[in-house]
Amino acid sequence: MSGSVLYDVPGPRAIIRNRIIGILTIVVVLGIVAFFVWRLFATGQFAASKWEAFSYTRIWEQIAIGLWNTVSAFALAAVGALAVGFVLAIGRLSDHAWVRWPVTAVVEFLRAVPVLVMMFLLYYGLPVIGIRMPSYWVVVIALVAYNGSVLAEVIRAGVEALPRGQREAGYAIGLRKSGVMRLILLPQAVRAMMPVILSQLVVTLKDTALGFIITYEELLFFAKRLGAAATLDSPIIQSTIVVGAIYIGLCLLLSGAARLVEKRMQKSPRVRAAQEAIAPRLHEGTDTEVIAAQELAHLDDVAKADGR
Repeated sequence: MSGSVLYDVPGPRAIIRNRIIGILTIVVVLGIVAFFVWRLFATGQFAASKWEAFSYTRIWEQIAIGLWNTVSAFALAAVGALAVGFVLAIGRLSDHAWVRWPVTAVVEFLRAVPVLVMMFLLYYGLPVIGIRMPSYWVVVIALVAYNGSVLAEVIRAGVEALPRGQREAGYAIGLRKSGVMRLILLPQAVRAMMPVILSQLVVTLKDTALGFIITYEELLFFAKRLGAAATLDSPIIQSTIVVGAIYIGLCLLLSGAARLVEKRMQKSPRVRAAQEAIAPRLHEGTDTEVIAAQELAHLDDVAKADGR
């Protein structure tokens, strides 16, 4: 083993082999893309007549309505999923079994049920017992339930992955569990899990498209309506391309916003203090609680100053 704990550093032959595999993969992917582009040209999908519908203002007004409905459902679902995720994660990390086990059951149940099944149950099942909800709230509630449970497991895994010494160090200076969680564990876990959290939020954004099945008028709903003509001249491919491009743009904006949040977290005094307060010196033979008290004294000062 050299240079890495997890795997051997590739040698010259392995490097050449990996490069060849990489080049072949790129060639295959480009070949598949070229084939589909060629078929689009061969079937006249890039003809001006196929894109004529997008020259009308009315069409773009409908797309704008669908975009607004998509963004509004995603925004509320994302905030709700994050809030539910934090609450469920804290419940999963509880020291009390009467809290931990019911929350665990709820999380596992919500993760196991597909989003579309939740939407069908809420939209078509609840009216049977006299409860009716607009399609907007059905989409939001289903997305919050599923993605909140997934984020709960992400946050829980991030907290449990942190060195146990940091938790013990917080207790050593007199912090309660809520303070240890709020000042030490959660800031580091959220920062470490930010790529996974972002990925799940992107999934949340894309899952809003499932709302068209229950007649929620989001982007895919209008794309399907526009290309619904059962003829060879139906612009279903063109409308799908336009909607797909809009979704890509939304995901890029979401990624940019997440990077800004991550940079702000890196500059936060709490996060820096929580990460720098405990040095990896517990193996030197000094008593753990003494080291913890010394290392986290600065963290306590920062937390008090920040509270003022």
